[in-house]
Parts: sequence; C-alpha cells; structure tokens
Amino acid sequence: MVLNYIWIAFFIVAFIVTVFKSLLGEPEIWGTVVGSSFTSAANAFEISLYLTGVLSLWLGLMKIGERAGVIQSFGRVVSPLFTRLFPGVPKNHPAMGSMFMNMSANMLGLDNAATPLGLQAMKELQTLNKEKDTATDAMIMFLVLNASGLCLIPVSIMMYRAQAGAANPTDVFMPILVATFVATFIGIIALCIKQRINLKDPVLLSWLFSMAAIIGFIVWFFSSLPKDAVQLWSGVIANCVLFSVIMLFIFAGLRKGLNMYEAFIDGARDGFKTAVTIIPYLVAILVAIGMFRASGAMDCITVSISWLVASLGFDSDWVGALPTAIMKPMSGSGSRGLMVDLMNTYGADSFVARVSASIQGSTDTMFYVLAVYFGSIGVKRTRYAVSYALLADIVGSVSGIVAAYIFFGD
Repeated sequence: MVLNYIWIAFFIVAFIVTVFKSLLGEPEIWGTVVGSSFTSAANAFEISLYLTGVLSLWLGLMKIGERAGVIQSFGRVVSPLFTRLFPGVPKNHPAMGSMFMNMSANMLGLDNAATPLGLQAMKELQTLNKEKDTATDAMIMFLVLNASGLCLIPVSIMMYRAQAGAANPTDVFMPILVATFVATFIGIIALCIKQRINLKDPVLLSWLFSMAAIIGFIVWFFSSLPKDAVQLWSGVIANCVLFSVIMLFIFAGLRKGLNMYEAFIDGARDGFKTAVTIIPYLVAILVAIGMFRASGAMDCITVSISWLVASLGFDSDWVGALPTAIMKPMSGSGSRGLMVDLMNTYGADSFVARVSASIQGSTDTMFYVLAVYFGSIGVKRTRYAVSYALLADIVGSVSGIVAAYIFFGD
C-alpha cells in the first residue's frame, strides 16, 4: 500500500512541477516529461532483457548447487544467525542457503550475481507464504538487508573513480565500508524491534559483534596496503571467491554423479520466466521515477534543502552531492550517472565527488529492489517494507556524508 502511494505521488508531483514550469515560460517541459516516460519504459525492458541472460546463468548454476546439496550446506553454516533473524523459516530450508549466497555476492560487490540469487531466495520464501500476495516478515527482513546493501568491496565505484582520473580511486573504500555497515546494522536493529526478535539473544549478539570485528579487520588490512594495491586486491578477492563458488558447485555435482547440464537447463528456464515476470513492475516504477526527474522536481528538492542548510548556518559543502542521495533509492543508473557527472564537473578528487561516492556505495537501490524482488513472486501488499528500507537508505546516506567528513574533511 505504501509503495502504491509513493508511486502515485511521483506522478502528481511531476505534474504539478511541470504545470508550474510551463506557466513560467518553459512550455517545452511537457515534451521532456512525456518523452521521459517512453525512454524509461524502454530502459525497463532493456534491464529485463539484460537480466534474462544473467538470471538464466546464475539460476542454472544455483540449480546445480541445490541438487548437489551445496546450498543446503551453506544454509546450515549460517542457520544459527538466520534462524533468529528469520524465525518463520525452517532451519534447513533451501531459502537459507540462497539468502546466504545473495548476501555474500552483495558484500563482494558482485551485483550481477546478487540479483538472481536474491530472486531465487524470494521464490523459496514464497513457498512458505500462506498469503501469496502479501509480504511475510522473513521477506521484509531479507529485502531490507538487500536495500541496506552491505558491501565490503565496492569494485564498481572504484572503477568509475579510476575512469574519471582520480589520483587514488580507492580512497573512498573506508567511508563506504563504514556507511554501508552502519546502514545494515541499523536496519537489522530496527526490524528486530519491529518483528519482536530478541536482541539479547547471545547467538545474535555474537554474530553482530563478529560482523563488526570483520569490518574492523578489513579496514585495518586495506589501510595497511599501498594505495595503488587496494583496487587490485579488492577485485582479485571478489572474483576469486565467486569463481571458487562456481567450481564448488561443479565438483559437488561430479561427486554426486548429477546430470549437471540438465540441472543447469532447468534452472536457466526458471530464470527466463522470472525475467519476463518482472517487466511490468520495472516499467511501472521506472516510468514514474523518470517523469519525476524529468519534470525538475529533483532539482527543486535539492535547491530547497541547500537553502535550508545554508540559512541554518551549517556547512553546505556536501549539498552538491544531495542529488545522488535523493536518486539512490529510486534509480541505480540515475544515481551512478549523477555521481559521474559530479566527478566530471568538480573533479574526481573534489570533496563533493567523494561524498557522492560514499553515498552511492552506502546502500542499494531501494525501489528497484522492491519492484524486482516482490514483482518476481507476485507480492502486491508490501506492508512495512518500504518504510524500513527507506530508513536504512537514509541512515546509509547520512553515514556516507559523515564518514566523508571524517576521512576527507578539512
């Protein structure tokens, strides 16, 4: 229901701003806004078309891992934590392993692998759902963890900074790591309170403290490396882990004597069906966002906040990166484009460009995740998923700004 209201609000605000700007002497704005609807619809289809191949590949591999028992093994490894965060999911259910695989891919910055793995996890969670059109507590917990986007190795952002000519493309590694961890941590705590999960549970506390320790170790390890080695090691570790997982599936399949080609085809067929299913949901959300942005509503919000911050006497150096924060929950490609534009306009090593990169890496694209994940299984009633995912997103953006001041502020 909340997503429905937000979707309608995008159109209404876009219309009001368009009318206002046309009355001020910009009649061409009507064509720009309407044109953006067609462009966004085409973009939604292109995304789905791209996802078709990626989904077919990864769901095919997942089917091999499932039949070989690897996914179930992963589930058993994380079951002490997941049985507490997802009390409605049986201990040895296949969803446990799929969720673990998805979160691992996210942490390694491997977006192409994370999405199909997440869709597989949602499909398995749906088998436990008695009301098929309504999100369960477990689905919402999983989705908010995805929206908070815990990423240990932000390979793509470092790549964009390198392309923009940054003297040290990896210098945003630390602030991103801090921001994404804070967003995920707050998201978990908030949902545990909402779903009445016992936060004093010794196992849950030990896992959370262990996560904090791992983050601290990663910060220490990469801060001890030469600056030009951080990006190299980040990419090597991420891709090495991913390729090792693929080979683990293959070797496990050989050990069990599976017909892996047949298993792959079965999984790939499911991936194709899933990609087709999400097209209407992507079109709906991306068209609304595209018209909202084309109308100039985004610029109005940015200018208003900039004026408010300056009038209150606070430092406003970060406000230039605000469009990235506003666009981030709505469009991943849009926020990346804004980040690149800031690097080209102000310089890759400028403070505002670094703030933008910290915000970009702090969380995932909330509305995209909502549309794709819920759309793939036909869930229409999202309950409180939007508000808590938005909370994680706001916390991530604020943490990214604060972290940038800590690491790059004068």
